[in-house]
Amino acid sequence: MIVEALLIGAFVGIVVGSLGAGGGILSVPILVYILGQDPHQATGLSLIIVGLTATVSLATRARSGNVAWREGALFALAGLVGTWAGSALGPLVSARALMLSFCALLGAVAVFMVRSQMRPSASSSSDEAGGAADVQGSWTLATVCRVVALATLTGFLTGFFGVGGGFAIVPALHLALRYPMKRASATSLLVMVITAAFGLASRTAAGTLTITAEAGVMVALFAAASMGGGIVGARLTKRVSNRALGLVFATLLVCVAASTLVATLA
Repeated sequence: MIVEALLIGAFVGIVVGSLGAGGGILSVPILVYILGQDPHQATGLSLIIVGLTATVSLATRARSGNVAWREGALFALAGLVGTWAGSALGPLVSARALMLSFCALLGAVAVFMVRSQMRPSASSSSDEAGGAADVQGSWTLATVCRVVALATLTGFLTGFFGVGGGFAIVPALHLALRYPMKRASATSLLVMVITAAFGLASRTAAGTLTITAEAGVMVALFAAASMGGGIVGARLTKRVSNRALGLVFATLLVCVAASTLVATLA
């Protein structure tokens, strides 16, 4: 179990560090079906893992100047209401319904990832350059409304499923604020840190988060390996194209969704 937690944690960290997304999507089914955690407990433990991994990855990505600190903080704060609502509703749903909903979410995100990565983009050159320049559009009323709506949705997903929300935050920043993908993924890490911390605090205050001694050790190992992988993943963004990373991630989502669905229905 120790070896599995370390290896899988490192892999999850690489995904989070490189894409600014995917930590919760991967860690929840891993915690449930490989490491033997209860689905409701797994969503809470996932917030710990995702939050720590995103923090380490953020520190690495910040050196490139790609993190939009002001906009990221505003996006996260706008999503806190959704995070609170998701954290309150998640424990009320049956474990089976929770995992089936999770599978549906994975499938939807996979389809979006494939479509977005296959679509020609006029900003691809700026994406590969890292998007260090400030390219976001003006903050019109329509833009603010889109940001608030998207932030609330991602916050709800963070609280309900115990995921960092990066898989929704990245495209939201890319489409609503017109950030290059690398800037969006770096800023997503900041949002993940804030929303994961709030989601964890909400569950703790509500008394729905319980961590046994065995689970604590396992999560500590998982998180430590994931943080190390996050540093590696953050550095990989300089060598791998956004399109390649996106397509690999979409393929991974399909595999996780299929295996999770089979395990849930078995």
